[in-house]
Amino acid sequence: MVVSINIDVNALKKLALLGAVQGPIQISSSSFAKHISSSAQTASRRLHALERDGLISRTILPANGQRIMMTKKGKNILRDECYDYQKIFAPAENEIKLQGSIITGLGEGQYYVSIEGYKVQFRNKLGFAPYPGTLNIMLTDKSIVLRKKLDESEGIPISGFQSRQRTFGGGKCFRAMIDKIEGAVILPDRSHYPDDVLEMIAPENFRESLHLKDGDMVEVRVFL
Repeated sequence: MVVSINIDVNALKKLALLGAVQGPIQISSSSFAKHISSSAQTASRRLHALERDGLISRTILPANGQRIMMTKKGKNILRDECYDYQKIFAPAENEIKLQGSIITGLGEGQYYVSIEGYKVQFRNKLGFAPYPGTLNIMLTDKSIVLRKKLDESEGIPISGFQSRQRTFGGGKCFRAMIDKIEGAVILPDRSHYPDDVLEMIAPENFRESLHLKDGDMVEVRVFL
């Protein structure tokens, strides 16, 4: 991702290091000025700009500075920055490990993986017919950053197609494993889920085979 030159990433990073990602922090403009080596007036302007751009939420306190917390938009900016640095300094990998907790999905996975146009492609390209349903995983913050590698990797293409009633979109998938169960991560071109949710398919029911329930933590090995 190319970050706009108008976004004050350095100030955003300093707030994150002070704890604004985990929850609200209380800090005055003069105190923050010391962290960014500026005057209190400049620090105040930079905080105002971050708030204006929707990167932080800020509550001015009557006599004791302000309460600041990073917004989702601000966190995403820093995640993209982190991923850019990983690409610069980390060696290329053919496998990544993603961690997250099991969640209940929207219930649409069972419908889509049962459609013949998708099932045929899964059998031909992955070597298995998927169990009718997907496993949904809420990724940790670190894994959300790593997941971006999937967006930039070619993967195994899944083509869109048409039926008499409607058009079905395409996407891509990656061979993956949880424990000893082989399956695949699927990335539809038009997903109903945000980037922090990972969808998986397998020839068997992950939940039953691994005795998983909502909230359980899992590690997914994804092969690029």
